[in-house]
Amino acid sequence: MDVMKRIPVREQEPQVRATNFEEVCYGYNKEEAVEEASRCLNCKNAQCVKGCPVSIDIPAFIQQVKNENFEEAYQIISESSALPAVCGRVCPQESQCEGKCIRGIKGDAISIGKLERFVADTARENNVKPKKAEKMNGKKVAVIGSGPAGLTCAGDLAKLGYEVTIFEALHAAGGVLSYGIPEFRLPKDKVVAAEIENVKSLGVKIETNVVIGKSTTIDELLEEEGFEAVFIGSGAGLPRFMGIPGEQANGVFSANEFLTRNNLMKAFKEGYETPITRGKRVVVVGGGNVAMDAARTALRLGAETHIVYRRGEEELPARKEEVHHAKEEGIIFDLLQNPTEILVDEDGWVKGIRLIKMELGEPDESGRRSPVEIPGSEYEIPCDTVIMSLGTSPNPLISSTTIGLDVNRRKCIIASEETGATSKEGVYAGGDAVTGAATVILAMGAGKTAAKGIHEFLSNK
Repeated sequence: MDVMKRIPVREQEPQVRATNFEEVCYGYNKEEAVEEASRCLNCKNAQCVKGCPVSIDIPAFIQQVKNENFEEAYQIISESSALPAVCGRVCPQESQCEGKCIRGIKGDAISIGKLERFVADTARENNVKPKKAEKMNGKKVAVIGSGPAGLTCAGDLAKLGYEVTIFEALHAAGGVLSYGIPEFRLPKDKVVAAEIENVKSLGVKIETNVVIGKSTTIDELLEEEGFEAVFIGSGAGLPRFMGIPGEQANGVFSANEFLTRNNLMKAFKEGYETPITRGKRVVVVGGGNVAMDAARTALRLGAETHIVYRRGEEELPARKEEVHHAKEEGIIFDLLQNPTEILVDEDGWVKGIRLIKMELGEPDESGRRSPVEIPGSEYEIPCDTVIMSLGTSPNPLISSTTIGLDVNRRKCIIASEETGATSKEGVYAGGDAVTGAATVILAMGAGKTAAKGIHEFLSNK
């Protein structure tokens, strides 16, 4: 075995997976996981841990995998993470734990994400559960939203002995894990539902179809329902659009709506009829992970699919693995182009899109080179469906119905990075509701921070 090279991961063939919604990556088997774990240097000053937003003791769990103590490996991960089977699949490890791996300086970084996935999947198959609190402390905490931030905060508080109730607006728990990430990246029944059951096994209650701001308010939870603290992890579900002509046409979706219909209305399953794509040619505008998810979903539903992005390939914000998979599957990338108009037929349906070619100019404040239009370079391509994947912002319903809760100009809740505390005493927030759309693992990190902040607040109260 060459210790400088990681053990490759088996995947479905691109031409096969482009026609189904089964998971792309098969993950490691036992022998592959043990062999990959044996490459770990077990660093004493582990940089990988510093790169993990939820501070998993990565060397410790990998050593347990190496020694084939898979249950112990799972308990080590579970001390820090409520969603290891999710994180092993969707975390951007290459820019976090694996990006800091010492082995990666001269060779391939340890495949930390795939090892985490293996451990979590093995635990699920053997019905291993995270450890519960030994005794309850009699204090009630409400969590708004059952996405990664809410589930993490709830799980951490339950382990500390709190009675936690999660309030979820939709009929299914999981937040973005259930409605936003496609089945072929994150299986709902096998993975998401099992992770939610693990959180519930800690004693957490989940109430669905409760819209905070309509069904009840934060003030009522604190003043009338007996909750001593509230965590807001409601995410960022309000989509952004470009404001160009034709955006109101039939056949124009936000990526949020498109993926939600597909995931929660089961468009990927035989026998379910979910009206998503009217035609056979789809254009997705945007270059992030959500754009890749929408494009790869449209492809699997039978459409020729284009991704239009105003910068070049080097500037694509999506994970390299997602871009690589999309290309393998046959997604067409129209880079350095930007829409100027959506063309509409006489019945009000999309019939095409007008694009203008771009070139990269001077860097903007973030250091990325700003795209500049090339005059006179406009052209049209026919299409039936346009999916806008331009990011999302928080729904203002919660902030507008809560007395004394400060937000910024983007309607994001203002919360302390150190504790998650907001301007209203006893109310904490984290994840996309605070930062705007970001990653699952950063939302989980914010949930952990807030759980610690709430524990300190209630311990000193």
